[in-house]
Amino acid sequence: MEQPKHSFKSGFVAIVGRPNVGKSTLMNHVIGQKIAIMSDKPQTTRNKIHGVYTTDTTQIVFLDTPGIHKRKSKLGDYMNQTALNTLNEVEAILFLVDVSTGLGGGDRFVIEQLKKVNTPVILVMNKIDQVHTDALPAMIQTYHELHEFAAIVPISALTGNNVDRLLDVITTYLPEGPQYYPNDQITDHPEQFVVAELIREKILQNTREEIPHSIAVAIEDMKVQDNGVVYIAAVIYVERDSQKGIIIGKKGALLKEVGKQARADIEALLGSKTFMELWVKVKKDWRNQDRVLRDLGFRHDA
Repeated sequence: MEQPKHSFKSGFVAIVGRPNVGKSTLMNHVIGQKIAIMSDKPQTTRNKIHGVYTTDTTQIVFLDTPGIHKRKSKLGDYMNQTALNTLNEVEAILFLVDVSTGLGGGDRFVIEQLKKVNTPVILVMNKIDQVHTDALPAMIQTYHELHEFAAIVPISALTGNNVDRLLDVITTYLPEGPQYYPNDQITDHPEQFVVAELIREKILQNTREEIPHSIAVAIEDMKVQDNGVVYIAAVIYVERDSQKGIIIGKKGALLKEVGKQARADIEALLGSKTFMELWVKVKKDWRNQDRVLRDLGFRHDA
């Protein structure tokens, strides 16, 4: 039996960092399709998102974790624990920092967590398109003094600058292993999860500061109808009546706009026409209720 010319390398890689440093942007760029929602508001990512990057010789399964941050609720506890648990499950860790804002207390907090694990940590200095090249050496030295990183790679996740170099570096830390997912699979999340996330993204993009942490989206029904159109029924949960009014908007205008924008992304994802119904319901203080968190998919055993 003829042996393959090249060995196949595969493994799991966590993306960690404080909130809003570009973790989801990086993964979406690498995968080539939106599977993690993006917003300029912190704590956008709540669950581990599994993104799969496959070539002829390599498969990298990315875990895009919630940003590690100061805990203010049981949901915050869940998000932090999810991120920290991930560090022990992977072949390598990407520690993303935002060079445009500089080293902050949040970065130092994450570094302290990284010191507790034996997994190789690659420092990824994101948003280099927003700083002068001459400033990078001093920044690199500052981080180097805080922790012994396996490698340091400056990139721009938004433009893709140096991302290929990052993928090459990651591959050096992967063992020879099986191909976990088929060539054309880019995530292991069910379509309902991604659809709910796309709806939540549009709410974040269309509302003000008080809304982001107070919403959750649950898909109540999703099925292909006889005419080939995908029917989607989704509930948007908020914590207060005032927030319900904000999301619905004047004469339902904001909710209608959210549905319109989400439908465009969902149809691109599914490759099918969709008909979507959205409802807004109040679940007071849902972020601190274990049962509600479990019902919405925030499992503490994850």
